[in-house]
Amino acid sequence: MVLGGAGLALGLTAGTAQAAEVSYATHCVPPAGVADPIDGTTKVEVTAPATAKVGDTVDVVWKFTQAASKNPDIIDLPADTVLPTGTLKAAGAQTADVAMTGTRTNPAIPKGGDMVLSDMKGTLKLTTAGTVTLAPGAYTVNAYGTNTVCTPTGTVPTSATINVTAGDGGSPSGSPTPSDSTSSSASPSESASPSDSTSTSPSASPSDGTGTGQTDFTGKEVSVPYACKTPIGDKNATSPVQINASKDGGSYALTVKFNGSVMDSPADIPADSVKPSMEVVLGGADKGTVHAEGPTNSSPIKSGDPIKIPDLTGTYKPGASGSSTLSPGVLTVNALGTTTTCTPTKSLVSLTLDTTEQASGASGGSSTSGGTSGSTSTSTSGGLAETGSSSHGGLKALGLVSGTAILLGVAVFTFMPGRRRLR
Repeated sequence: MVLGGAGLALGLTAGTAQAAEVSYATHCVPPAGVADPIDGTTKVEVTAPATAKVGDTVDVVWKFTQAASKNPDIIDLPADTVLPTGTLKAAGAQTADVAMTGTRTNPAIPKGGDMVLSDMKGTLKLTTAGTVTLAPGAYTVNAYGTNTVCTPTGTVPTSATINVTAGDGGSPSGSPTPSDSTSSSASPSESASPSDSTSTSPSASPSDGTGTGQTDFTGKEVSVPYACKTPIGDKNATSPVQINASKDGGSYALTVKFNGSVMDSPADIPADSVKPSMEVVLGGADKGTVHAEGPTNSSPIKSGDPIKIPDLTGTYKPGASGSSTLSPGVLTVNALGTTTTCTPTKSLVSLTLDTTEQASGASGGSSTSGGTSGSTSTSTSGGLAETGSSSHGGLKALGLVSGTAILLGVAVFTFMPGRRRLR
């Protein structure tokens, strides 16, 4: 069911509420790796007062009678986990984008089931006499920290019309005002839709290293495209990663950071049950990989709480002198007896260092695994390490959401005690 009905709180001067259902073609883009884009039909009723006067702030309600997309056939969505947000377009005598926000209120939605979305509400301050039309625009469906963005692909019919009469302090008819008359904007943490923009940190210059006195080097954030092997099948996804280094003698302490926001846990996660690791790929003068890993979760993670990927750390002991590059490599996540392994589909350099060869370092692609007491491992090809059978135990699918990018799509945890296994 869709919550809220068509109830509407109107200003004392506003006229009787009116609404009509409209339908429009919509293109929906689910999170990366979850499902293919969907072309469907959205059906909406917009409720607004039939008459009002300049200066009134009117309430409007967007009621979904049909969402364009269904729940992907991956995971059941529990009750009260889905939040819609969107934009209502005002046109005619006054042009404005009205931010609309729903509530995280929904019945349980099975895999492949129809998306059932709460009513969205917003307000519009009327500034110009004349006829103001209202039509639905784009909307975003948020579930488990992931966003599905749905955008109209054609002309959207008018769903409601407000006849605005002149009032004290208003603009004369035919003088539209800017769209800053919109209020009730959605919370950034709830309604931010995914984008491909990423912030970047300054990269270390080629002269970084010995001779400058510098000891800390900040890498560039790179958006890494991953091909992931997960318990629910192959997934393609992107995640922003940054590699920083701190010089300690002839070696470097590495920190791999997953920047951006996090996702919510779909189930209760016991303490010490999730452990990520990565093989940082060396290039340029040096070759091989450096193993970096993070700590397990120190405390239980309750269903609905954020899942954070901690910083991964390792030690890089150079095996060659010259300009050496560091790039994110194979990412693995250990959790409760299952395995997720994500391999970059292209190499992106995050950090460049001027290095000096050290004894027993990661020398130019030779097979010297364990040359730095387990912190550094290399492969004969200088490529990505095989991590599917590491000594850290089984790996479990873990979703990473970075504001604008998602790794592994939906967070999937299998064999959770007391819960149905997700397939």
